[in-house]
Amino acid sequence: MGPPRKNPYPSWGTSPWKIEFTPAAHPIPEKIDIAIIGGGFTGLAAAAWQRLLAPEKTVALFEASRIGAGASGRTGGMALAETAAGDLPGLGDVLAGFTQILEKLGVECDLSLPGAWEIGRSGGGARSPIEWNDSGTVRVVQEVPGGTLDPGKLVSGLARAAESRGALIFENLPVARIDWSDRPELILAGNPAGAVAVRTGKILLATNALSLPLAGIAEGAHPRLTLAALTAPISDENLEAAGLAARKPFYTVDLPYLWGRARADNSIIWGAGLVSAPDELDVARVDIERAESAEMFRALERRVRNLHPALRSVAFTHRWGGPILFREGWVPVFDWHPASRDAIVLGAYAGHGVALSSYLGAWAAEVLLGLQGLPSWGGLEA
Repeated sequence: MGPPRKNPYPSWGTSPWKIEFTPAAHPIPEKIDIAIIGGGFTGLAAAAWQRLLAPEKTVALFEASRIGAGASGRTGGMALAETAAGDLPGLGDVLAGFTQILEKLGVECDLSLPGAWEIGRSGGGARSPIEWNDSGTVRVVQEVPGGTLDPGKLVSGLARAAESRGALIFENLPVARIDWSDRPELILAGNPAGAVAVRTGKILLATNALSLPLAGIAEGAHPRLTLAALTAPISDENLEAAGLAARKPFYTVDLPYLWGRARADNSIIWGAGLVSAPDELDVARVDIERAESAEMFRALERRVRNLHPALRSVAFTHRWGGPILFREGWVPVFDWHPASRDAIVLGAYAGHGVALSSYLGAWAAEVLLGLQGLPSWGGLEA
């Protein structure tokens, strides 16, 4: 497994997930068929899928820090159907497609799909398993398709699937710029020997809320850091009393917003709140220890302890933030790069990226291989 992985963004806190993968060392190639920029769920799934479908194509993935360092390693691990904007034309069954991708790639990530609860302060019946005090009485309003997984295992599994099929994975090798031409050229900035140029035929930009200018989606994009906290494990009795024994993830359909899930060891993840970057675009500069974020965490922890008597004395073990990207209408970006029809931009999942990112990453791989077209939605100017 190698040495412990260093946290590339210490100001975002530390999530509970463990990424157990270190890519093999390779010389940087001078030219490749397909370049992937971004080592999260999207990029790793695309790399593995491309090599699965077209093993004759050379594929290299370039990650600016460590794989899973962004949203993928900092999510709560709630797998939901559809997009944040709902079921879009031609989207298909996201959860079924995601499950099939994992099966074909041989990825184990503790995926469980028992359903998810939408909870709210109006509606819900007397038989609701949840009965919380949170600006009114919160109950289960309805159950929707969904579930949970271990994000660290998903990142690790997708990376192993990609590398075992011949994709090259490079960490700590940011793309400083792309020189667009008949055969685009990536200029890599992290090589100790100096900048390196790599010629490529096709490109997938899967950087989500990071490197927005490079991806061409800075206009109309709203990156934020979403906050989450993890409790210590609680007893089976308290988990049942709080209404979470079924371990179905939940999220509110009204305000104030709250989401979460119970883990296998009876620890519980709770999330609420969004923090803006100092300059609106660079979320890497957000520090969760600073006044605004620190107070939001204190408020979240007070709020959780007041939800139900079974949670009154719960202890918290982790605080962290993860980047999230919104657009107007909450429709993901899935389009050609403004500079070239040889490059696809994919991201802005608005909190629905755990299953959707891998599902769309595989779709993008098929587009770059000429096996499928882009969807009718997802345009950069939408």
